[in-house]
Amino acid sequence: MTEESTVSDETTPRLDDWVTEILRCPATGARLVEGTGPGGEPELHSTDTERPLAYPVKDGIPVLLESDARAL
Repeated sequence: MTEESTVSDETTPRLDDWVTEILRCPATGARLVEGTGPGGEPELHSTDTERPLAYPVKDGIPVLLESDARAL
């Protein structure tokens, strides 16, 4: 990650753009985009229109396990 790739909270790392370009939802194959969870935590949101899921990002590392995803 680069220094420019941080959000307003300096302790929360942001994923580099090239990472989000290649990641896909393991359940649906849809593209993933950065999002924010209900508590303000970083997430990756699936762009699938029929089954949108949110995956947690912990310490800057996406957790792409369907069992850890929540429905959007």
